[in-house]
Amino acid sequence: MAGSILPMIESFTRLRISQTPPLKRLLHSTLRFPKIPKRAVAATVGIVATSFTLASCVTNEEQGNPDGWEQIVPDPVPEIQAMVPEALAQRGVLTAGANPPFPPFEFKDSDGQIIGVEMDLVRAMAGGMGLEFSPQEQDFSLILPSVQAGTLDIGASGFTDNEERRENFDFIDFLFAGVQWAQATDRETPIDPENACGLTVAVQRTTVAETDDVRPRSAQCEAEGKEPITILSYETADTAATALILGRADALAADSPVSAWAAERSEGRIEVVGDMYLAAPFGFAFPLESDLTPAAAAAFQHLIDTSDYQRIMAQWGIEEGLLDEALINEQPLN
Repeated sequence: MAGSILPMIESFTRLRISQTPPLKRLLHSTLRFPKIPKRAVAATVGIVATSFTLASCVTNEEQGNPDGWEQIVPDPVPEIQAMVPEALAQRGVLTAGANPPFPPFEFKDSDGQIIGVEMDLVRAMAGGMGLEFSPQEQDFSLILPSVQAGTLDIGASGFTDNEERRENFDFIDFLFAGVQWAQATDRETPIDPENACGLTVAVQRTTVAETDDVRPRSAQCEAEGKEPITILSYETADTAATALILGRADALAADSPVSAWAAERSEGRIEVVGDMYLAAPFGFAFPLESDLTPAAAAAFQHLIDTSDYQRIMAQWGIEEGLLDEALINEQPLN
């Protein structure tokens, strides 16, 4: 039954091609129901209603900020304001490119506003620099080129800070995150990523969880003469989590904050399992050697010093992988 329900849910879900490599687009689909005998209508309605209840637990649709959330924006800090490039200071608005949905980093609430932990962090950094904040929705593939061209000030869309990207951009790191698996809470035998041969694992297409974790594991299974992992690749993390909830997959493999967010929103149906691994820094992208980068890094350090950074992250349920000091390309400011 799960296999027949899932396409219905997916047709209502906005699709996002993964964070690496490029090109992601938001699409909307319309569900067309076949003619159903009257005696089957009640049962069908119940199934579909249940499906939407499950899907709404992990998607970005009709959701807002977490319970107890409050906007945290510090007052301008004069010495940091003085570091802001004059043209930006005159404009007064910091723009950041984002490509939802990628909860909890960025997604849309029921009013269509882009929210998420990255949006909160950049807004708070802008506050310290004496600037307003304006998130700009854009295809993922276009964000970094737009930053490089100067039509966006920064990129804030779940970017991994790696050596390849550092050839053209600088990154202010804000979190160290890795891959973490999740399973159904009622599963009798706990999932062990180290012994996953023969399992069905849901992933977001072309993310590190797929390319650097699950596929190599599956290849190793075959090399050892064991049954390979059946990999279900989806356009978005939320549809991958839905596959787990509906029983189509044995496990979900995703970035650790994404797995934790899905578990939190699943109403107790799924839970994270095992430790985080393949850790790497997530960062905000700036033009290479931009005059804005030192000012933004100072603003981020201010958030750490005042504990605003820790409070923002905690509001989104992120308490692991936090930084003790601001880093540019994984290097301390001093």
